[in-house]
Amino acid sequence: MVISIENAEHYVWGENCDGWHLLKREDMSVIQECVPAGGAEVMHYHNTARQFFYILEGEATMVFEDREIVLRKGEGIEIEPQVKHQFKNQSTADVRFLVMSVPSTRGDRVDLS
Repeated sequence: MVISIENAEHYVWGENCDGWHLLKREDMSVIQECVPAGGAEVMHYHNTARQFFYILEGEATMVFEDREIVLRKGEGIEIEPQVKHQFKNQSTADVRFLVMSVPSTRGDRVDLS
């Protein structure tokens, strides 16, 4: 089946962030998300899931314990299991991105805030 944000399962997280499950399996997930200007998730980590974030539009900041990395359109970053991280949109426009997780992060997230 062909999948897009038009027919994918949609959810809202935080106050106004959107996510679409493009692939939702126990062994892997692919989610497209949109975080508006000023939006962010809390610092957290995953015990077993390895993630890859890829920016489709806009600019994002990935915050770690000891540094911050700015990601722009066409750039991505791998997050290994147990690495504390926080996704932020510190820009003035929406950021759209893909986040791929192996295995799925369901039940694997530990929030730190």
